Amino acid sequence: MANETTITIVGNLIDDPEFRFTTGGHAVVRFRVASTPRYQDRQTGEWKDGTSLFLTCTAWRDLGEHIAESLQRGMRVVVQGRLRQRTYETEPGDKRTVYELEVDEVGPSLRFATAKVTKIRSAQAADVPLHQPWPAVAA
Repeated sequence: MANETTITIVGNLIDDPEFRFTTGGHAVVRFRVASTPRYQDRQTGEWKDGTSLFLTCTAWRDLGEHIAESLQRGMRVVVQGRLRQRTYETEPGDKRTVYELEVDEVGPSLRFATAKVTKIRSAQAADVPLHQPWPAVAA
């Protein structure tokens, strides 16, 4: 969709992803990411933590299943998606607004870790052409 706010957040999962199925049978996973900026104090030279941002993320279908199988609390992740604003009313009648990230891409951060990737081939995935940023080179 045009004019959507796409953001990327790097941070740590604060809980294990919560995986479930909707009443319509669609897989969905929710997880929260904490992103804390760090800066160096000019006077002391010490590194300090800034104010943390906590963002709830939601991923659907196969992506949600892959996240639930692959990621766990404490892992540093890179998440990209569309920022959504949702307004709801509490029981006493107060209106609240929350911001959530509808995930398009997610992966472990390799800054402080290594990872092994297992490619999943399914009937659905076979129908979707894969984006190949680099053309194949003939040997």
